[in-house]
Amino acid sequence: MAVRVCERLRPLLKTSQWPQFSLIRKASLAPDYDSQHKNPTAKRVAAIAKAKYGGRHTVTMLPGGGIGPELMAYVKEVFRFAGVPVDFETVSIDPQSEGNEDLEYAITSIRRNGVCIKGNIETKSLTAGVQSRNVAIRSELDLFVSVLHCRSYPGVHCRHKGIDVILVRQNTEGEYAMLEHESVGGVVESMKVVTAENAERVARYGFEFAKKHGRKKVTTIHKANIMKLSDGLFLETSRRVAKDYPNIQHNDMIIDNCCMQLVSNPHQFDVMIMTNLYGSIVSNVVCGLVGGAGLISGRNYGDHYAVFEPGTRNTGTAIAGKNIANPIAMLNAAVDMLEHLGFTYHASNIKKAIEFTINEDRFHTPDLGGSSSSTDVVQNILKRVEKLTEGHNWLGKSH
Repeated sequence: MAVRVCERLRPLLKTSQWPQFSLIRKASLAPDYDSQHKNPTAKRVAAIAKAKYGGRHTVTMLPGGGIGPELMAYVKEVFRFAGVPVDFETVSIDPQSEGNEDLEYAITSIRRNGVCIKGNIETKSLTAGVQSRNVAIRSELDLFVSVLHCRSYPGVHCRHKGIDVILVRQNTEGEYAMLEHESVGGVVESMKVVTAENAERVARYGFEFAKKHGRKKVTTIHKANIMKLSDGLFLETSRRVAKDYPNIQHNDMIIDNCCMQLVSNPHQFDVMIMTNLYGSIVSNVVCGLVGGAGLISGRNYGDHYAVFEPGTRNTGTAIAGKNIANPIAMLNAAVDMLEHLGFTYHASNIKKAIEFTINEDRFHTPDLGGSSSSTDVVQNILKRVEKLTEGHNWLGKSH
């Protein structure tokens, strides 16, 4: 009966309206995040009130797998020592689970608190209906852009000095739309989704970021010479948006040439905007140039929510529990989070303590060629925080 009713209503709906009608009809049969993945052009999510009481802010903490839990313990220790007015709501997601209950609770927590700090969450199930937890969180919360500030530290030995590049990555579609099927046996089709709306959101975010922070150049990374429609739309949109910013230089570069240029001459880049998969590749290349996965943080933004994490999104399972994981990337993510919340005093102190530890005190974990343990690095950061805050009225300078 329901099917006959829907068929009779079809002529009354415009073609562009039919997917939304189908989404409404199936809403009771599938969770929200599942619907959004199957409808990649779904509209932006609405915000709910954030949890903030008595001058303190509650933040969702998703430890993830591998080294995530121990790195989160270091964040809590530094925050406690520095008197940061933040409380954590910790939510663990079982990587072995065939269900989505943990994921749904985590998303609800982020919606309630507005802000999250997370490690990389493993999805070990190979069942088609069990989606990547990381991708689902970004899509469900409409975290449409990921931002990495990749800069080299003077105290870290690397091939190129003075790297200072901003990566702006589309975060919810492209090859990560998770729309794939096996049309016939042995033939799998995976759909790459690029929409004009999200392409413009990312492009405009990149140019606005450049304008706000005094950056002079934006480079769009693409493969429009082969994927003429999808990457062509992204490139065309970037060029159109660039016309609104005449004081910012704009150029474009094909992804494979981009990787070579990053390795040979990274200083030619300033702000880079790109689709999802290219962002994953480029972020790992640039992070490798400045010292590896243990240094750079990543910021994920939507209209209402923000999630902070290590920039390369690695789990680090092989070194978990050995006290050798580099805590800097996660602590930098925590600093980004504090700046986002407006706790600039605490963010500044912790950031300075991190830079002193890396550049002057030279406490380096094995990934940076040093012999310091994770706890050695954290303890030195605490000492530096103590020196930086001697005689300060912490409670009077929360914001």
